[in-house]
Amino acid sequence: MAKYSETVALEDKTAKGKRIMDLLEPGTGERVTGRLAELDADLPRLITDYAFADVVGRPGLDIRTREMLTVAALTAMGTAQGQLEFHMRGALNVGVSREELLEVVIQMAVYAGIPACMNGITAYRAALSARGGPGQ
Repeated sequence: MAKYSETVALEDKTAKGKRIMDLLEPGTGERVTGRLAELDADLPRLITDYAFADVVGRPGLDIRTREMLTVAALTAMGTAQGQLEFHMRGALNVGVSREELLEVVIQMAVYAGIPACMNGITAYRAALSARGGPGQ
């Protein structure tokens, strides 16, 4: 059984993770954790507490820089199109310009190959379109 202080710490960490998720796209923290909780009650904490509170929430890099790095990694992976589009929208929401975002994708052509870059461009267009901008 968890002690009160451990429970409070977990709740604080979960809240921090959700706040970071909401910086990327408002409402994401509740939406994602709700959908994950439908599958398993502990699953949301893996995302909110570890990925967002513990890793993304670390000092040393600002959220803008972290999102550019995330977009680069997801572009290079080439296997997580939905996550790539989400993090592209998130990058734009935390101050990365459209031009900077496109440059991140283009840079990946050198390190991950042209197919990864082209998939990144597809995600870039989708992210712009989802935000109401021209995605063409």
